[in-house]
Amino acid sequence: MRLISEYHDSNLQVITESKKDGGKTYVIEGVFMQADKKNRNGRVYGKAILENAVNKYVKEQVKTGRAVGELNHPEGPTINLDKVSHKITELKFEGSDVIGKASILDTPMGKIVEGLLEGGVKLGVSSRGMGTLVNKQGTSHVGKDFMLSTVDIVQDPSAPGAFVNGIMEGVEWVWQNGALCPQEIEEIETEIKEARGMRSSNIEIKAFKNFLSKLVNS
Repeated sequence: MRLISEYHDSNLQVITESKKDGGKTYVIEGVFMQADKKNRNGRVYGKAILENAVNKYVKEQVKTGRAVGELNHPEGPTINLDKVSHKITELKFEGSDVIGKASILDTPMGKIVEGLLEGGVKLGVSSRGMGTLVNKQGTSHVGKDFMLSTVDIVQDPSAPGAFVNGIMEGVEWVWQNGALCPQEIEEIETEIKEARGMRSSNIEIKAFKNFLSKLVNS
């Protein structure tokens, strides 16, 4: 499986509501994902595939109050709670568009989002998920195993395609002890363990150096 991220550059509507203490509550709303349309990364999400992923996410995350996203993408599918900026409160289909709504949280990253919005900075959203890619007649289609991880808030980059393609999308991810782990690191860990079994310090050192080089170059 691969990490798949998609930037969506539709204009987000920003809704503000007054709080009792005189502060403001910020909510963003707009197109979070799209189906049956070749996006700027050259990928297509079939509507049935995207519907399954969104419905599962709504049932397991949105309705249970656990659907949170980060400010900017991390380098993997896991949600980092110290980077959370918003809570996704709604995802629904309108035609081929997935319309989403998210409330900005009173967290350090949420405060940054609020400051950017107050300063008139244009922000966008970017979906983050895991799945396989299938080539059909020269076009990359997202596979049936696609799982939606979250929708993050990102700045509108000048080259959205280059931005999302740099988020560890070339790394294969596998399930290991109930968690998704990078395939390369798993292979290197196996190499180190095998080296230990052979009682060869030179081989073990070489494997460890290879592991460090992977981290530096990733």
